[in-house]
Amino acid sequence: MTTVQKIKEIEDEMARTQKNKATSYHLGQLKAKLAKLRRELIGPSGGGSGGGSGIGFDVARTGIASVGFVGFPSVGKSTLMSKLTGTHSEASEIDFTTLTTVPGTLKVHGAPIQILDLPGIIEGANDGRGRGRQVIAVARTCNLIFIILDVLKPLGDKRLIESELEGFGIRLNKNPPNITVRKKDKGGVAITNTVPLTNIDHDEIKAVLSEYKISNADVAIRQAGATADDLVDVIEGNRVYIPAIYVLNKIDAISIEELDLLYKIPNSVPISSREWLNIDELIEKMWEALNLVRVYTKPRGLPPDYSAPVVLRRGKSTIEDFCNAIHKEIAKQMKYAIVWGASAKHTRGQKVGLDHVLEDEDVVHIAKK
Repeated sequence: MTTVQKIKEIEDEMARTQKNKATSYHLGQLKAKLAKLRRELIGPSGGGSGGGSGIGFDVARTGIASVGFVGFPSVGKSTLMSKLTGTHSEASEIDFTTLTTVPGTLKVHGAPIQILDLPGIIEGANDGRGRGRQVIAVARTCNLIFIILDVLKPLGDKRLIESELEGFGIRLNKNPPNITVRKKDKGGVAITNTVPLTNIDHDEIKAVLSEYKISNADVAIRQAGATADDLVDVIEGNRVYIPAIYVLNKIDAISIEELDLLYKIPNSVPISSREWLNIDELIEKMWEALNLVRVYTKPRGLPPDYSAPVVLRRGKSTIEDFCNAIHKEIAKQMKYAIVWGASAKHTRGQKVGLDHVLEDEDVVHIAKK
């Protein structure tokens, strides 16, 4: 029996099994088994037909962040990409025109953002069908995913793409679960929770652990509504948490009333790539989701240079990160820095060291030793 068939068998059994106190242990085991089988599928395979990265999938990284365009064939990804970046990505009425990852660059607020047009994924990509495995492997490394949907097709496409990405360990618009599993040498399984357990019980937790051959561990759950799937994600440890924006394309073909309904979908931006409608809102949403920090340099005795910001990722935006982004020797030569802007305590500037955290649009002067 193939891995895909085993997965189907377990999914069918889970669908048949009613969730109650008596079945929770069994369901916990099934969820863990399912995760292990999926890991086999998405792990790097040998020289078989599904293996290898495939021509065009290893893309050289440029820019400070990357945005992957994911969607079914012929939803307008390539048209949007070509117009945003000026990079020609083959577009036509025929499905599957784009067969390799096409990179382009878009400048937003002075920051170069890499845009990756990924080939149209098809249902079953996470089972290794089509070029899906390579497409989603690239998607896993992106800082933001645009899920491009055709407004004329039902939002079933949205569900299908989400489940494909979920199957590859990509969690969209979610934070990592607040659960810790600490293995120990003896003492069995000790479970503590600071919130009520509404979607998982002790039996299910123990079943998941036993499937992973963990018989001694301290499990701490601090997340309301935590599920067995969250626990599996923590144990597997290879999940990626990526923000996503649902880009609802072809709004030029629908009515204003239908457009109002589309705005109710969370994290979505309705656009028309052909008529170039609402693209400004899409770019602003993208900028917010990427959570970047622009920092301007101020040479001694001169005004700040607002033309070319140093762009950093939030969470990696200390003075040391700023110095390293310019040249790795600068941090070693720095005596102190002066910062003006949101992160400074005084409007006239603040003297800071390497560990000072910068905010968007701060101005920095580095004084050397």
